[in-house]
Amino acid sequence: MPSAGAAALAWALFWLLAPPPALPDPLEPKKNVEQKDAVFDRIYSDWVAGDTLNIYAFNHTVLRNRTEGVRVSVNVLSDHKDLPVLFVVRQKEAVVSFQVPLILRGLYQRKYAYQEVSRTLCQPQTKVEVETQHFFVDVSTLSLNASYQLRVTRVENFVLRTNEAFTFNATASQPQYFKYEFPDGVDSVIVKVTSAMAFPCSVISIQDILCPVYDLDNNVAFIGMYQTMTKKAAITVQRKDFPSNSFYVVVVVKTEDEACGGALPYYPLSKRTSPDKPVDQHNRQKMLEVMVSPAITSEAYVNSMLFCLGIFLSFYVITVLIACWENCRQHKKKGLLAAMDSPSLDTASLLGHAHSIPDSFLGHAPYMGCGYGSFENGSSCSTEAITDSMGSADVSYGYVGERSLENVAGRPRLDSLSSVEEDDYDTLADIDYDKNVIRTKQYLCVADLARKDKRVLRKKYQIYFWNIATIAVFYALPVVQLVITYQTVVNVTGNQDICYYNFLCAHPLGNLSAFNNIISNLGYVLLGLLFLLIILQREINYNRALMRNDTHALECGIPKHFGLFYAMGTALMMEGLLSACYHVCPNYTNFQFDTSFMYMIAGLCMLKLYQKRHPDINASAYSAYACLAVVIFFSVIGVVFGKGNMVFWIIFSVMHIMATLLLSTQLYYMGRWKLDTGILRRILHVMYTDCVRQCSGPMYVDRMVLLVMGNIINWSLAAYGLLVRPNDFASYLLAIGICNLLLYFAFYIIMKLRSGERIKLIPLLCIIGTSVVWGFALFFFFQGLSTWQKTPAESREHNRDCILLDFFDDHDIWHFLSSIAMFGSFLVLLRCALKI
Repeated sequence: MPSAGAAALAWALFWLLAPPPALPDPLEPKKNVEQKDAVFDRIYSDWVAGDTLNIYAFNHTVLRNRTEGVRVSVNVLSDHKDLPVLFVVRQKEAVVSFQVPLILRGLYQRKYAYQEVSRTLCQPQTKVEVETQHFFVDVSTLSLNASYQLRVTRVENFVLRTNEAFTFNATASQPQYFKYEFPDGVDSVIVKVTSAMAFPCSVISIQDILCPVYDLDNNVAFIGMYQTMTKKAAITVQRKDFPSNSFYVVVVVKTEDEACGGALPYYPLSKRTSPDKPVDQHNRQKMLEVMVSPAITSEAYVNSMLFCLGIFLSFYVITVLIACWENCRQHKKKGLLAAMDSPSLDTASLLGHAHSIPDSFLGHAPYMGCGYGSFENGSSCSTEAITDSMGSADVSYGYVGERSLENVAGRPRLDSLSSVEEDDYDTLADIDYDKNVIRTKQYLCVADLARKDKRVLRKKYQIYFWNIATIAVFYALPVVQLVITYQTVVNVTGNQDICYYNFLCAHPLGNLSAFNNIISNLGYVLLGLLFLLIILQREINYNRALMRNDTHALECGIPKHFGLFYAMGTALMMEGLLSACYHVCPNYTNFQFDTSFMYMIAGLCMLKLYQKRHPDINASAYSAYACLAVVIFFSVIGVVFGKGNMVFWIIFSVMHIMATLLLSTQLYYMGRWKLDTGILRRILHVMYTDCVRQCSGPMYVDRMVLLVMGNIINWSLAAYGLLVRPNDFASYLLAIGICNLLLYFAFYIIMKLRSGERIKLIPLLCIIGTSVVWGFALFFFFQGLSTWQKTPAESREHNRDCILLDFFDDHDIWHFLSSIAMFGSFLVLLRCALKI
């Protein structure tokens, strides 16, 4: 009995101390799970509530050597935007979930709602020949009652075939993606996507075979390569970047068109409408066509590079052959020239000079090359080279002439740039020398009228070369670093909207995305180097002629200085280097790399033409490069702020006209005027004296005609810019420089002809040939394969296929032809124009 009482007591204590059983929470409804076996290609119209969970079980057979896409499409019929329906697809290796209405955000965090959603399921890999895989679609919501439709289908043509186009539709909530497998022997392919309609804007992405696939507007840029698209898109894909030898082509339609240059949709806002309320975009559908084609092979790369090298190295071969031919011809004429140089009356000895003036001008006919400007006679018409100041008076006739040895010895030898002074010729000895030249020489040459010391001018023009070499080094180093950074960003992020390539003809090599646009600039570098070698060879020959006291070298033409030519050759080489850097990643922020040295080339050519006629009157290197720096500065300002900016165009047009007037005054009066407070009074006085009192014509008629034509052209260009306001300000500014250069060159040729000289056959053919090459080059330039003045998607609408060796496009041919045309233009300035 006591033991029974103790047991009863223990049992009672257990019940008293035990916790009460848990009661069901009335706020948490019990889920009713309903699983259904489902089949493909059947529409399931059903409903779901907060206390139910619908599960649809699917199975399908997967083959190792065949891939089939599976697509889930849903449409929620209920209008409960605050209580969406959640769909979760559970697969073997991935889980895909999305809600309907699907909310996607646009610019300024705008919300767009979509009731119909379709998603392609990621396809897991299988290691067996045949495998049956199961996946489940779970449907749940917090709404009291939501009706929906569910359909699961197989995707036709999920695996793209080589060179076979496939057409499909896509929307923002119904993206599409397909699989492509590299065939054997193909290491690179180009994926081309086209559409007949520009909008809605879409995105093309190339992603590796991984789950999940990022196929929505808000996550498509997470991995892989991608670019926006209106009508055209093209991405070159290399096998080495995808270890599985396959990839996905993902096509997503964006919620807004702003990224492709389109207008933003109307977004209703009112007092009764919440700014965070989603907007229904209805049906933003786009029809597209995708095709995958093999890219070029490695043999095509080699052949194209050999073709490029062969073209420009042939110029070296031709130059060597011509040099050998001229050398042989010079040796044949040496005997004739020696026989013609017979002794004659030493007129200079009558004046008390120790050295005689070469007698070829005293008893023989004058040289025909000693006319207007810098004409020279002989087989090697362009003997312009830097006259070496040998320190002796007998080899410096053209500048110092027969000055007494005392005057020459009294001056320090000008061996450094710091000792250059341009006013050291205004002495009594110089005046006496000028009198001797005018009174004793039967025929005057241009060299006799050049008064500045040849050594001073030689140092002055050498500064052009050293300055541009310094500018090139400091300009190129940060440029190279910047474009390497750009290319690295493109490769790491996969954002191909950063660079404006011709994607239909962009052949990658290594880390470079468009190697063909870079290698095509090789002509500028090789031909610029060739031009420098030609200048060096002529300088050496000319200095040797001076050492021999060659009459032709001493007395014909203006003083020989090649500093500007060296600067021109260096500028041509730098144009090739910087153009190549620009085409590493052409875009809005580095456009000036491609144009800066074009401005310099145009300016140096005009300075060289002016120097041929005015050896003693020319701009210093510092002022010339300062003016070119101002031009480049305005080019940057115009591109950044000039698009559609009326205020900028008014200011620029006024400055353009004022600069034209100031330069015209400088050229007309040959620098003999001052810009001060009395300039307006002097202008009125000249106008009153010349136009009212005596109505006389201009003192320098030829010069006035040139300047009037130049002002008409520049004023017309200024008016065009003000009225039209072209988007490409850099090209517009370059066109101004080229027009002025062509005008001045035409004036130069006309004045040669007016001076009684005739155009010989070889120079004429050279000028015509260069003009023809320029014409073809400009034709290819204006094809406009891309433009950074538009959005990347709009720029791709101008893309075209390769037209030369399946490797080079129209712009590459522009590089080839323009480099040849610039080289020919330099030769016209150096050689051909001198034979007129």
